[in-house]
Amino acid sequence: MKVKDILAIKGSDVVTINEDATIYEALSTFDSNRVGSLLVLDDKAGIVGIVAPSDVLRATLRACEKIKSIKVKTIMTRELIIGDPNDDLTYVRAIMTENRIRHLPIIENKKLVGIVSIGDIVKTELKAKDVENRYLRDYIISKYPA
Repeated sequence: MKVKDILAIKGSDVVTINEDATIYEALSTFDSNRVGSLLVLDDKAGIVGIVAPSDVLRATLRACEKIKSIKVKTIMTRELIIGDPNDDLTYVRAIMTENRIRHLPIIENKKLVGIVSIGDIVKTELKAKDVENRYLRDYIISKYPA
């Protein structure tokens, strides 16, 4: 199975935030969209980073009283790890696990086409295993004509 198979089901909507938004605005965006990461864009809509709730938590611990004025660009991760729609899920899961990331932007022809979470991958892999298990159980009990 490929990343593009997940995106075909999930869709290509990605919640973003401008790098000059405040951490407080990021918190509001997380809450209103119920997402686990925000891709950070510059003023030209170029991807410049990603911010996760853990980034916000660390910034809050360091400067709680300034949370309404600190910019997202000061806490985001700039070294993005990206995926391709044709990447195999096993490869993507390994990359995400090794790098301890939960969200992977998917880029095709230098264009953002979606984002995949570790939850999306696990859900897809479990569904495939469930289908396989049911087929094998039905086969074992001779449910299918010979």
